[in-house]
Amino acid sequence: MFQNKEKHQPKQSNVPGATTSSLTNDSSPYSFRLNFYDKPPLYEVTLEEFETCALDRLRVLAEIESSFARNRSWDELKSVTDTQCRKYLPLNNNTAIRVRLEEQRRNDHIGHFVLRLAFCRSEELRRRFVKAETTLFKVRYEMDDSKERSAFLDRQKFDWEEVRKGERNEFAKELLALEGKPAPGTPPAIDSWSTEYHKVPWTRVPDLVAKRRVFLRGGYAYVPSNEMSGFVFNEFERKLEMALEHTAKMLPRMDEDTRLVPILNNLSQGFLAGVPSEWVNPSATGDEIRADMIDDLARKHFPMCMRNLHECLVRDHHLKHFGRLQYGLFLKVLGLSIDEAIAFWRKSFSNMTDDKFNKEHKYNIRHSFGLEGKRANYPAKSCQQILTSDKPGVGDCHGCPYRHFSPENLQTGLLAVYSSQGLTTNDLHEVMRTVKEGHYHVACTRVFEITHASRGVKKGEGIGGGDSVVHPNQYAARSIELEKSQREDTMAVES
Repeated sequence: MFQNKEKHQPKQSNVPGATTSSLTNDSSPYSFRLNFYDKPPLYEVTLEEFETCALDRLRVLAEIESSFARNRSWDELKSVTDTQCRKYLPLNNNTAIRVRLEEQRRNDHIGHFVLRLAFCRSEELRRRFVKAETTLFKVRYEMDDSKERSAFLDRQKFDWEEVRKGERNEFAKELLALEGKPAPGTPPAIDSWSTEYHKVPWTRVPDLVAKRRVFLRGGYAYVPSNEMSGFVFNEFERKLEMALEHTAKMLPRMDEDTRLVPILNNLSQGFLAGVPSEWVNPSATGDEIRADMIDDLARKHFPMCMRNLHECLVRDHHLKHFGRLQYGLFLKVLGLSIDEAIAFWRKSFSNMTDDKFNKEHKYNIRHSFGLEGKRANYPAKSCQQILTSDKPGVGDCHGCPYRHFSPENLQTGLLAVYSSQGLTTNDLHEVMRTVKEGHYHVACTRVFEITHASRGVKKGEGIGGGDSVVHPNQYAARSIELEKSQREDTMAVES
């Protein structure tokens, strides 16, 4: 996998903008939009492609898992998944023009197999990956062009058998009952049957058996054509489960590859808090943030992790190293300038002398802004980094409250912080359920929806477009944006 002497180059059509001709024949590896991923990519892939294709796909899968945790309906899930796919993982039909179809399908292919390497490591990771991938396949299957979908299914070597005329007439009563029709006195002519049937081993369609949508006879299930999608989905899931188990056995051979293992370790955390992102654009308010504005911003716009750090700082006039790092970078990306940052931290550390502050803290503040040391512009920590690194100990205030607080302390803290913004005890059950299931960023997203309902945010919208919170600065920036928009609307009405 991912090996060949010659680097793969996507085929290009001679007609400008038209790239579908190479995909409509059997020789193309990507003849269809749908894919069972039964053949690995046997060509060279750059390290950048390896990581980028996987991250793009992981963004889609992570949002699918978030949708399950947020109890979205199937229609809502399809809509959110389609939006995420258009943004990160576009995959057009063969009829699309002026689109590089083979490049799209190649990236889709690579991303799937990279994530297999990342998520095959434990039974829990395999289970979550299979569920998300199968859901993505279902969404694509339902939204695919019917002719292309039929052609794709014809290409697959499924072990199903078409029910012929004699057998259909033999079980006419039972088969017609599946269609909700009364059985006639004599079997209908073959041409008058409105539904075709296929015969498959019943173990391949357990969902349909459980729902009583098939006729069982002699170890086989007689499946009407309109229910064959269930068989296709189960086949996709079964083959993927087998492939992941095989990959897990082969994975130890890669342990010495220092280029890939860190990437795979990072990718495997993707379901914990979505895909990490860097927020590097300063001044989320559109105006300069001053030190004396932080108290008000924290009260109205900060996520629980930063609100907790701020209140600890106000209470103790001090934060330990990792707390200062997490909070300081957050404030920098929010739009606090170096001068205002020094003023803010000096005021906050009011129980120490100027000399001690300058010696022990001023250098580190300037260093975080890239003005000292190696002069690197450090980004703020994402939710994934906060969840997985620098676990807080006794006396620490950093970390993610949804993960690192006890259930009792978390509920008490949420009510103390957000009750003035609309959070009630009735909302805590849903929030704590997602925390218990390990969907910490989903719990944070739900709190955002509840506390911003007065500004027009509805359940399921997340921070916008159905997206979940994956970064503290994302939470704060969206909250500030909503307040600013509401204020402008109010001014427009008054004028």
